[in-house]
Parts: sequence; C-alpha cells; structure tokens
Amino acid sequence: MDDAQDTLGPTARIARDLIRFDTTNWGGGRSNGEREAAEYLEAALSGLGLSTTVHESAERRTSVFTRVSGADPTKPALVVHGHTDVVPADPDNWSVDPFAGIVRDGMLWGRGAVDMKDMDAMMLQSLTDIITSGRQPARDLVIAYFADEENGGVFGSHWAVDHHPELFAGATEAISEVGGYSVDIGGTRSYLLQTGEKALIWIKLVATGTAAHGSRVIHDNAVTKLAESIVRIGRRDWPIQLTATTELLIAELARLMGTDLSRIAPDELVRSTGTAAGFLEATLRTTSNPTLLTAGYKHNVIPDRAEALIDIRTLPGEEDAVLAEIRSLLGPDVTLEILHQDIGLETPFSGPLVEAMTAVLNRHDPGAPVLPYLLSGGTDNKALAKLGITGYGFAPLKLPADMNFPGMFHGVDERVPLDALEFGTAALTDLLLTY
Repeated sequence: MDDAQDTLGPTARIARDLIRFDTTNWGGGRSNGEREAAEYLEAALSGLGLSTTVHESAERRTSVFTRVSGADPTKPALVVHGHTDVVPADPDNWSVDPFAGIVRDGMLWGRGAVDMKDMDAMMLQSLTDIITSGRQPARDLVIAYFADEENGGVFGSHWAVDHHPELFAGATEAISEVGGYSVDIGGTRSYLLQTGEKALIWIKLVATGTAAHGSRVIHDNAVTKLAESIVRIGRRDWPIQLTATTELLIAELARLMGTDLSRIAPDELVRSTGTAAGFLEATLRTTSNPTLLTAGYKHNVIPDRAEALIDIRTLPGEEDAVLAEIRSLLGPDVTLEILHQDIGLETPFSGPLVEAMTAVLNRHDPGAPVLPYLLSGGTDNKALAKLGITGYGFAPLKLPADMNFPGMFHGVDERVPLDALEFGTAALTDLLLTY
C-alpha cells in the first residue's frame, strides 16, 4: 500500500469505499453485505437532495433507486444502473486483501474494482458533479443499484421489474456495465460498445446408480455416468455462428488490423486481438462449461447419486436448440434440471443513444474507433428488457494497451487504473448532460 490513499480523487474514493463492503454473492440465495453497500449509496444520494426508494426482495437483499429530473421532461427517461454484489474471492490467491480497497501502482485493487463498483462510483460522482454545479441531466434519469446481479438478478433487477415496474416508468433505454472500455487492436486504441448479450442457462445434471462398497465391481456407478455426460458436454465444439453484431465487429477488426477476411477465420482473427480476445472469442459461439461437481461422502463408498452444474451461454435465439442438443448428450440415468434461464439480447449499432455514446468517446479520446460487440456474459439489462427497455453496456474506461481488462472480471487481483476512473466519470457526465 502507498500513501495515495490520502490523495484519491472522488470517484476512486467512492469505489474504494464500496470495495470495502464485502458483498460476496455465493448464489442460491446466500450473500453478504448488500444492505450495507445500499445504505452507503442511499445516504450519498440523499445527501444530494434526491428522494430515494429502498427495496429488500428478501432479508438483506437490498436495492436502491432514485429519479433525477431532466432538463427536458418530454424526453423518455434513461435508466443508469449498477449492481453492488460481487463474486467470491479467495484471499489466498490474491496478492492483496480483496476487500481492503488497496491503492498500488496507480491502480485501485479489490473484488469489484471492475465488476462493477467502478461504474457504481462513476454513476454517483457524475450525479454529484451535475447536481452540485446547479445543472440537470438532459432527460430524466432512473438510477438503480441492484442486488444479486451475480446470481442472475433473482433478488435484484428481476424482482424489481416484476414487483415495482413503476420505478422505471417512462424509460425506454438503459446503460450499465461491460462496454465503453478501450482495448488495443492492431496498435490502435479502440472502444468496445456493448450492444448485445448472450443468453444464460444454468443447469444441474443428476446421475443415479447403485450405492455399494468401494471394493465391489459396480457398473451402475452414478459418478461414472455423470462423468461421461460431463465430458461430452464440456468438450462439445460448438460451431461459429455470426450474428448481426459479430458480423459488424469482425469486419471492423479486419479493417483496423489490415486483414483479408477471405484468408482468416473469424475465431483466428479474434484471437489475434490480444487482451480483447478473452471476451470476443466467446461471442462467436455457444459455450457449455462444467463448473461444480458433487458426489459421495467417503472414499470407500460408491454413491447412488452425483450432481454437476453446467454454465451454458448461447447466442441470442439459440436457447431451445442448444438445450435440445445438451439433452441428446446425456447418458442413461442422467437427468437435466434448469436452475436459471434468461434471454439473449441484440440491438442495432445505430440510433440516437449509440450515436451519443460514440460522440462522447470521440470527444474524450479523439480519433479512437468505437466498435460494437456482443457480451459473452449477461447484465441486469435482461430484466429491464421485460419492460421494453433497450439496454447497452457503457461504463467508459480509457485503459493501458497492455492491460488484460477482460481477465479482471471474476479474476484474481482485480484492479482498475485511477486515471481510468476519472476518464470514465468525465465521459459519463458528458453523456448524461447531452443525451
């Protein structure tokens, strides 16, 4: 740690404070600290003279909302949203305490630094800059800090949309995480604007067999049956399928890198983009990754039941076809249960909001190309889509060319440059004042 803690800019200070709330979300309804983080944000919003609404979908699963009046009330409202929860972090794997909010090497370190307490802080500081200067955003803003995004928004965005749709009255568009950040493509700093998201399907496989002593010859082994199914699913080489978004992305990548598309496959092109490849390669196809296994209770006992969790991300519109194929890969005595399923999203890389976000990035980083991309994960925009609200990813960050930013999401030693936070706050403030 260095003494930069005492000289942090306002956005970094907010982000540091939020990181220090351990808001770990383990899934399955088990979480930490969302109420405390919500109370911090609610107090800050109230301190700006804003009227807040706080909802708990279940005990301590707390989300915070406010509405900011815009200069032109005839314009549709814009939802600006973040989430306060984070995925678990094993301190033994980190070089710093993941919940200490350490500043080192010009960066803020900690779980949530990029997913997404950086954007949470940028939202709050942008509002602070606008309101304390006596200005108004161009249109009404619905500000939302959701719980439970890392578990599909069951206790956060989806609950709010289902139980309190009035919070979003008059809103037609939304912005949130995982877009507007820079990557180096062929030596050119470029920005990826998120215009779509893959669909998420979380499934559980259950295999049954015969319980027995570990010394016996048992062909009806639940673990073996499960393992065979897992291997088939985990090793399924899903084909490349380009969507409208990824077709445009591939064309722009080829142009920036001076590559002839007739001589290189889309996945090869994406893999040559350096740090961006981690996000972009998974947008070209479905993925099906085994993530958790449960079976047995003693070394010498063959269990009669074994379970596995599989994380499936499909291209928009491919959900039913993928599930049908997954079922065809199951072996005997293996059943499939859907634990969570949401939708894929894809919106055109055009229209006034896209033009406004692109213009903002060009004002703050002149000449940098802006490219559309399809997020391989998902955000709370999926819940808002049920209300007809079109969502984009715009959490602007100007990053070092060699920084593996995609690798920071759910990764070890998550961190964000301090100057990127200041850039993002300025760009977001610009958008809220002009769009």
